[in-house]
Amino acid sequence: MRLYLVLIFTFICSFALAQSHTISGYISDAKTGERLIGANVYEPSLKNGTTTNTYGFYSITLTVKDSVRLLVSYVGYQSQIVRLLLQKDEVLDLNLQPSVTLNEVLITSSRSEQIQDRTQMSRIDLPMEKLKSIPMFMGETDILKAIQLLPGVQSGGEGSSGLYVRGGGPDQNLILLDGAPVYNVSHLFGFFSVFNSDAIKNVTLYTGGFPARYGGRLSSVIDITMKEGNMKKMSGSAGIGLVASRLMLEGPIKKDKGSFIVSARRTYIDLLLSPLIKLASDGEATTGYYFWDINAKANYILSPKDRIYLSLYGGRDRFYASTFYKYQSAGTEYSERNNFGIKWGNVTATTRWNHQFNKKLFANTSLLFSDFRFIIKADLNEATNDGFSKTTNSYILKYLSGINDQSIKTDFDYYAGSKHLLRFGAGYIYHTFTTGTIQYNYTQTNSASFDTSFGSKPVYSHEFYSYIEDDWQLSSLIKINPGIRWSGNVVQGKFFQMPEPRISVRYLLTEHSSIKASFVMMQQYLHLLSNSNIGLPTDLWVPATARIKPQRSWQPALGYSHSFKKNDQDFEFTTEVYYKEMHNLIDYLGGANFINTAESWENKVDAGKGWSYGVEFFLQKKTGRLSGWIGYTLSYSRRRFPNINFNETFPYKYDRRHDIEIVLERKVNDKFSLGITWVFGTGNAITLPIAQYNAPQNPYALANGLESYYSNTIEYYGGKNAFRMKPYHRLDLGLNWSGGKHKRKDQLNISFYNAYSRLNPYFYYIGYDRYGNKQVRSLSLFPIIPSISYSISF
Repeated sequence: MRLYLVLIFTFICSFALAQSHTISGYISDAKTGERLIGANVYEPSLKNGTTTNTYGFYSITLTVKDSVRLLVSYVGYQSQIVRLLLQKDEVLDLNLQPSVTLNEVLITSSRSEQIQDRTQMSRIDLPMEKLKSIPMFMGETDILKAIQLLPGVQSGGEGSSGLYVRGGGPDQNLILLDGAPVYNVSHLFGFFSVFNSDAIKNVTLYTGGFPARYGGRLSSVIDITMKEGNMKKMSGSAGIGLVASRLMLEGPIKKDKGSFIVSARRTYIDLLLSPLIKLASDGEATTGYYFWDINAKANYILSPKDRIYLSLYGGRDRFYASTFYKYQSAGTEYSERNNFGIKWGNVTATTRWNHQFNKKLFANTSLLFSDFRFIIKADLNEATNDGFSKTTNSYILKYLSGINDQSIKTDFDYYAGSKHLLRFGAGYIYHTFTTGTIQYNYTQTNSASFDTSFGSKPVYSHEFYSYIEDDWQLSSLIKINPGIRWSGNVVQGKFFQMPEPRISVRYLLTEHSSIKASFVMMQQYLHLLSNSNIGLPTDLWVPATARIKPQRSWQPALGYSHSFKKNDQDFEFTTEVYYKEMHNLIDYLGGANFINTAESWENKVDAGKGWSYGVEFFLQKKTGRLSGWIGYTLSYSRRRFPNINFNETFPYKYDRRHDIEIVLERKVNDKFSLGITWVFGTGNAITLPIAQYNAPQNPYALANGLESYYSNTIEYYGGKNAFRMKPYHRLDLGLNWSGGKHKRKDQLNISFYNAYSRLNPYFYYIGYDRYGNKQVRSLSLFPIIPSISYSISF
């Protein structure tokens, strides 16, 4: 009996000594006060860890008898080891110092969370500092161009910022800027993206295995987070390049309590070319193009558990041309002025409130606004003056399309224990689609004006969703992330809804390798009608309607992840195989386009299905003087529509069999680095005529035996997308220098786009040889393009 009591007492004492306690807090940059996203907090002896969320918050529950040792790490920052006696719940806010040299990010004392530890697959985090070292078109750092250099992601064409992920279209990418969707991501007709790298803190790409908190698109999620601003002191940067200049300022609203950041960018192509065009036309004509964008963000800490954010983005592209003619005849003066312009752009706004309910429950509530508009405007002004009276006529024609979103959402992170991280939330989106409206106005001197609008009327829809997911560690080897998202949409009196189950599984083979699997179902309540090959803003955003069903997809994937060291350098390797099936895709019927608004767009399209499958390989060297990655994708993508190509299966335009990307950065010393990018891709699938014949212009004359001297040339195209463009490949080189005195930092970049001047075909057309015979010819846009840019930070 005494022995029994001793055992019970010993058990009670052991239980009392080994209790569970929670450590929670925020991890920030020590120099700026910015919260760090995805920082690792790991307890090596217990093999238990977590990462900070989008707002730098973490919570970890540990069962220990006495002390713990936490390893805190983040790429590009010096790691910290924190030891504490864990006898109660602790609030621990940590500040990490940026690394002075690359080797300082190496973790030699213990192991932090590696890629094989994550449940999530088909995810890549892109550090901004690495992106800035990649050689880019015209020397402009471009987030979307960098994403095109990853496996499973393809570009739309030479210089284009369009993204085609695992066989999907550009409308199937959910691109978020501080939580707000951005619908048109292109400047300069697709050659630059709208995201200014000076304002961006973090970029995360998902190509599959989507967590339940993301939805509304079928192919990818690109989650972009803006910088918060320096909470410690005023600072900024400025840069000038061949096509654009930029300026960024940031600083505290109140030191360690609030901060702001403002970043702006503008091209000056119009300022350089307009005077030359005026001079060449004797002042009778002018034309130009420019774009600008501005990012602004402010945040303030209301209390240790409350913080508010306000984010704004605005950007515009504008192309304009005008002519003026003036002459006299028989004593009467005539003049005519013609103006033509195209402009398009986005506006987004996000208001967020972070609230920490307790040590385990974190919430974020957001109000979101997003607006995209595309406008074509042409006006003609005529004037006649005979010396006695003056008559004027004015004609104005305006085309408008776009999409507007207003939404609210609430997301919760609940750190239930050492084995569960629950995420759940709900949201509502109010969509307004302007699917092509033409306004016409005519005004004459001393006469009533004529004003009318015709075309498609705006369409309104209501989208709502809720979700729950759990990152759940079943054992030391198995970790799963099951989740379900339910979404619905009300449009034109029609109600669509669908449960969207998701699951990701990780099985740890060894300490450094794992296999992963995922399955997702997705539904999308909007479509994009594309008229162009390079993502021009003439594309129309249209909703699912009573006649056009929402897009749906399902995608399983299987992968292998492995991290290893070689010569004290960190490497990561992943490979994934996937299959994706998509339903209710739409495309224009033959001959249809966006200009004709006499009939509804619903009568111009056909609905069909698509599927894609492939395998991806990704090898990344993360540390050392030489860093970068090699990616390879083998893929197939097909489409089929009942009323297109005679209901026969055809290759998707961006069905590329092989895609290779090599991205390397070599640090020569503390001041110089060399960037190298080489890409190779199978040519796009296009449709070209394969034969032609002459048909009589007068069938009646031919039927009655009469001569027919005139004939029509008819071309036969064969199958849709049955022709392949030449393979695409290109080498880019960049030399980066950094220096400066005192607190100022100078950076100089010299880059060569298409360094060996490969004449990659931009598009094909039917031309003639010197003998007058028809032949297929190609047009190439870019030979080697050198560029230079200079920036300072202060």
